Amino acid sequence: MKHAFAHTLSAQERRIFAKLSTPRKIQDFLDRIPMNFEPEGDTCLSPRRVLRENRAHCMEGAMLAALALRIQGHKPLLLDLKAHEKDYDHVVTLFQKYNCWGAISKTNHGVLRYREPIYKTIRELVLSYFHEYFLNDTGRKTLRSYSVPVDLSRFDNTNWMTSEEDVWHIPMALENARHFSLLTPAQIRNLRTADTVEREMGRIIEWASSK
Repeated sequence: MKHAFAHTLSAQERRIFAKLSTPRKIQDFLDRIPMNFEPEGDTCLSPRRVLRENRAHCMEGAMLAALALRIQGHKPLLLDLKAHEKDYDHVVTLFQKYNCWGAISKTNHGVLRYREPIYKTIRELVLSYFHEYFLNDTGRKTLRSYSVPVDLSRFDNTNWMTSEEDVWHIPMALENARHFSLLTPAQIRNLRTADTVEREMGRIIEWASSK
C-alpha cells in the first residue's frame, strides 16, 4: 500500500483494504455492513469509524468505497443524486473500467445498488437509476439532477478518512457542487407514476430497523 496517506491507517485497516482489490469486492464488503439507521441522531462517519462501528448509510458507505478504490489506484470520486424535495438524495462512488463508468452503492433498497462499468457517460449511468427512484406511497418518480464528480482527495487536509468526528463537510461539498438537471419541466409533467407491482418491489429492504 504505497500511498502518501497509508501511514494514517492502522495495520488492521490496511489488511482490510488490501483484500478489497476490485469494485465488486468493495461492493460485496459494503453489502455485509449493517445499515446505519442513526438511532442516536444524524451521523456522517469517517471510513475508520464505519469499520470500527460496523454500520453505514449511503454517504458513509460511499466514502469507505472511495477510500478502498483510492488504495487500488482509482480517484476517490463521489456523485450526488438529487431527488425532488419530498424524497431523499442518494450518493454513490464512481469508478471507471474499460473507459466506462460504474458505481458502488450502499443502500437499503432493492434497486438503487451497484452499477456495472458499462456506461459511456456519467449521465447515462445516472439515468439507469431513474425509473426505480420513486416514492412508494404515490409512485411519483423523483430523481431530478446529479452532481459533477467530487474528488475526495481535495479534502485530505481535513482528515476525512480517519476522523473521530463526523465529517459533515463532505456531504456539504456534494450539496454545493454543480448539478445537472435530468428533465425538462414538460418531461416532469408527463411522467407516469410507478405501477402497483413496481411499488411493491420498491418496499423490499435489506436491513430491518431495530426501532
